[in-house]
Amino acid sequence: MKLASVILDIPTQALDAPYTYRVPDDVAEGDYPIEVGCAVVVPLGSRQVVGFVVEMGEFEPDQIPGGLDPSKLKFIKRAVSSSYFDEEGAACAQWLSERYIAPLSACVRLFTPPGGVPRMVRAQGGYWRLEQPAIGEVDDRWVKLGPTAAEFEPRKNAVKQIQILEALQRGELRVTELSYEFGNVSSALKSLAEKGVVEIERRRRMRGMAASAAADVAAAPNCSHLQLTDGQQKALDAISAACAKNDGSVVLVDGVTGSGKTEVYLRAIQDVLAKGKTACVLVPEISLTPQTVARFRGRFGDQVAVMHSRMSAGERYDQWDFVRSGAARVVVGARSALFTPLRNLGLVVVDEEHEGSYKQDSAPRYHARDVAIWMARRAGAAVVLGSATPSIESLYAAAKDPQWTQVSLPERANGKPMPEVTVIDMAAEFKGGSRSMFSQQLSKALEEELAAGHKAVLLLNQRGFAKFVLCRDCGFVPTCPSCSTSLTYHERGNLLACLHCGHRITAPATCPECGSPYLRKFGAGTQRVEDDLRALIAGFESVGDVPVIRMDADTTSRKGAHQSLLEEFAAAPVAVLLGTQMIAKGLDFDDVTLVGVINADTQLHLPDYRAAERTFDLVEQVAGRAGRAELEGRVMVQTYEASSPAIRAAATYDRASFLRDELPKRKVLGYPPYVRLANVLVWGASEADVRAYAEQLHDEVAARVRDYAVGNWQVLAATPCVLGKLKNTYRWHILVKAPLEADVSAVLLPLFRARKADPTVSVAVDIDPNDLL
Repeated sequence: MKLASVILDIPTQALDAPYTYRVPDDVAEGDYPIEVGCAVVVPLGSRQVVGFVVEMGEFEPDQIPGGLDPSKLKFIKRAVSSSYFDEEGAACAQWLSERYIAPLSACVRLFTPPGGVPRMVRAQGGYWRLEQPAIGEVDDRWVKLGPTAAEFEPRKNAVKQIQILEALQRGELRVTELSYEFGNVSSALKSLAEKGVVEIERRRRMRGMAASAAADVAAAPNCSHLQLTDGQQKALDAISAACAKNDGSVVLVDGVTGSGKTEVYLRAIQDVLAKGKTACVLVPEISLTPQTVARFRGRFGDQVAVMHSRMSAGERYDQWDFVRSGAARVVVGARSALFTPLRNLGLVVVDEEHEGSYKQDSAPRYHARDVAIWMARRAGAAVVLGSATPSIESLYAAAKDPQWTQVSLPERANGKPMPEVTVIDMAAEFKGGSRSMFSQQLSKALEEELAAGHKAVLLLNQRGFAKFVLCRDCGFVPTCPSCSTSLTYHERGNLLACLHCGHRITAPATCPECGSPYLRKFGAGTQRVEDDLRALIAGFESVGDVPVIRMDADTTSRKGAHQSLLEEFAAAPVAVLLGTQMIAKGLDFDDVTLVGVINADTQLHLPDYRAAERTFDLVEQVAGRAGRAELEGRVMVQTYEASSPAIRAAATYDRASFLRDELPKRKVLGYPPYVRLANVLVWGASEADVRAYAEQLHDEVAARVRDYAVGNWQVLAATPCVLGKLKNTYRWHILVKAPLEADVSAVLLPLFRARKADPTVSVAVDIDPNDLL
């Protein structure tokens, strides 16, 4: 008999396992075939539910896996979709579920099309009915002249028929276009079609694709004829060697901003396509600019599919289906692009691989870099990780893992030097009497560049939610005596607390170091900065009216706003671009000569072990926006921590000195790359229930580690998260530290699979967390 393993599309722990069903011998006419990857309707108790087929096979009645009684197996009712994924997709979903201790249904959902899948809904009267997704294919009706058009003579009073035929003399048209021009044309078209005068056919319309693709191809510079630099050629050779191994080898392309990493990617993809294989390019959402997309479409034309959140659900569905059809051979997108149905994979590129957005913050909490490597090893493909500031974990892996190769591109492709970075001590500015958020040096530089007809980019580093207390007189920030991390300000109770060990003190009224009353919670919104910036520019005597273009979550929320703001900045002869993280990467404007970081301290004082690394990355990345062409650039970094090793190292492009300061701290305190982490999150509506459950769960995790783990593991006490309350839920966590070679998931998975769900408290496990906030 033929059996199928089905994952039910019900996100509950009690049903989180494959269920075995019999596959009917016959499929009703018009129904989809039952195959791996399709959605099916199956019986579950007294009702019917939707699930996904993840495995199929033929078995003798006495050889059914698990010793199931064949007489008790129920039949699949029918398939309700075509196949969304193949056996490899099913295997990946299973691996994701085990690696990240996530619900199987959530992992399978990653491989389904944007816009939803069929589902069972309760109708009036209490019965269940199947509801198809609202998003699907869109067909246009096209009209062209038919075989009898030449001899057909319409009646003189058949005005619409005459108008339609005259319009069609110029070529085929959509029915909607004819309706727009001549009103309701349905009856006239029906009459003409019955006589063979016109032919009407349905054609698939790809939403939003034609116009954008054509614009991308037209706008993209083609550098395929240019000779590669020595560094680029070495990188390309390393990628070619990795592809030839067919074993999932990883190449870390460590290149400064402007070193031509994208051109290396393009040529590597070109080689892969020539061998009949496909490529997937992952780009952080904030870096997925129209400029980036244009580079790939300009080189590979209509073979490129693009997936990102600024597209409508219909556009994303069409791109996903474009990949499934096999017509797309290159996929460019954010982390979810990794799960599109791309066949015969030859290369995965993870650009800006250090970016935190590659880590999903909801189940399954996967890291796209690690999933890409797993997929590549299964497919015999190669992985390219590119960055001007590779993550410390990737640098460590490249030094230790024989399957990793690191290639450096230390110089810009055009031979121009990296811009000089000036660190401005805002504490000294404050002592000198300045109360402006713009230092005198930055203000002067801004006036000079604008007067010269150049452009400037100002970054307001607002990433992160935690507020830290800072003395504006001496720059002092209260830190934990045990953990060397800043204390986070909590409104409730007026407390300063440590994320890692729970140390708490009352927030001081004056600075403990210098006695100054100028203690402030650090941070300013982009709107306030924009107002102050406009006022500053208005006071420049040598500068006229200069547009200030603000890019943040508010101004880019509307569809197309991101692109239109960048186009506005590009078109202006002189302008200032003010924005948050989204302007730090992926932008390439030849006439930007000044980059200013208004507040480099925001990330530095987040109570997280990656704070210094993120600050170093940001300063070095944003510095790369200046002086990318003939005009020289300069960078101004404002900070109250002018002596910070991270900021000083980034200002001199000296990664080695940063690592010499950072790595010993990580090793002593027990953080990656020297250990692996698992963060067990507990949340609920009652603070007392969450605390009690977290403390009980801590004991269970500690017992599990003690009984089954090998090596030096640590299970830290249950403590409140930094965001102790979020959306009316209280949050606690338990941090588990394990040896680098340990299989953390294998130890913890059985405990959490067997755990009974609690109606008042939710639990999730974050394997290899990107932060501990």
